[in-house]
Amino acid sequence: MPEVVSRSVWIHEVSAPALVLGSSQRPDIVDDATIGSIEVVRRRSGGGSVLLIPGEVVWLDVLIPTGDPLWSDDVSHASHWLGDVWVAALGHGDVHRGPMVRTRWSSLVCFAGLGPGEMTVDGRKLVGISQRRTRAGARFQCAVYACHDPSALPGLLRLSPAERAECASALASVATVPSARDLLSNFLATLSG
Repeated sequence: MPEVVSRSVWIHEVSAPALVLGSSQRPDIVDDATIGSIEVVRRRSGGGSVLLIPGEVVWLDVLIPTGDPLWSDDVSHASHWLGDVWVAALGHGDVHRGPMVRTRWSSLVCFAGLGPGEMTVDGRKLVGISQRRTRAGARFQCAVYACHDPSALPGLLRLSPAERAECASALASVATVPSARDLLSNFLATLSG
């Protein structure tokens, strides 16, 4: 987070495969035998792990300063407006406005749960959002998959074969948008409009 936050969007280009751990996740969840050359990094926002593969995911951050008209002191409502922008950009979908929906795998894998402000299409999670807040503002990190292999991320974690299969089954419902780049363009246009 910068010391002074202004309303902005940071678009990240994934240049190499990376397993991104949430702020509270320990590195020992990673299976050293399967991780290979995939870089393991940590984000400062909460949530479960996310697998980033070049060309398969759109990753962006939206920053707003404290006191911005979009700002909310209520962390559980703070990203609702952002979910609304994603829905408008896609032209359909729903924003989750309830409490965190936890599953057996959600503390381990981001897309296995559903948080406030996240977007679903036909009940399937499409947009993952995590947030980091400081006195200066909020940074919302968003991920949308263009394609998704539900077994890829569980295969990198220290799980038994049965647990990997169960986790992959839970991730089989993740929604994708093959035209994720178009969705990003629509998102930026909707956000600025």
